[in-house]
Amino acid sequence: MERKEEDEEEIVCLDESFFINDDYQLTTFTFGSQVIQLFCLHSASTDFDLTGQLVWPGAMLLNDYLSKNAKMLQGCSVIELGSGVGITGILCSRFCRDFVLTDHNDEVLKILKKNIDLHASPENPNYCTGLVAEKLEWGNSDQINEILHKYSGGFDLVLGADICFQQSSIPLLFDTVKQILQIRGKGQCKFILAYVSRAKIMDSLVISEATRHGMQITEVAGTRCVVGNLDGVIFEVTLQ
Repeated sequence: MERKEEDEEEIVCLDESFFINDDYQLTTFTFGSQVIQLFCLHSASTDFDLTGQLVWPGAMLLNDYLSKNAKMLQGCSVIELGSGVGITGILCSRFCRDFVLTDHNDEVLKILKKNIDLHASPENPNYCTGLVAEKLEWGNSDQINEILHKYSGGFDLVLGADICFQQSSIPLLFDTVKQILQIRGKGQCKFILAYVSRAKIMDSLVISEATRHGMQITEVAGTRCVVGNLDGVIFEVTLQ
């Protein structure tokens, strides 16, 4: 009689290392007159939340918008949620005073810091200063409090690009945004969200969660467009 385990299919458990691809390519992006080179992947696994290794359509939308409205960045202190490879922070650092890039995934933080180092080198013709990476998982009180303590003066702007993927993360996102906005108070800081529509339920959830958290969410006129065959728009979110 054969052993029972020989009759059963072997179960293979794959950890994060199986999905990680760190074969990053130096890629060039152009936004108006601004040319940016950084390391990124052109495809990545959605397992273990490694999507931050890519440059997503929403980041292209946000960077196009910011490059055309660079005056809003002049002299500002900015924090970005879900920075990924850092393409928005690198663009903004050419205009703003300082920029805090955040992500929660350790593997993504590695490439994010690599790109910061690339642009913080004096040998780079577009030498940037004021770029800092911090680990931040939305809804993680310890990490949020640590950042708010370190940057106790708050921020002029909060940015987010293509960060609305999972329904369960949206309440945590707006909870985190609210805590950051409250440091400066009503009218002193706003959240600029480059949103790409992938599901109707997410469209309504983003609006309802912003409202539920006591914030006003407004579509920026003239920003609705097609990015990567999907509908994209820029929202401004402020405390009510």
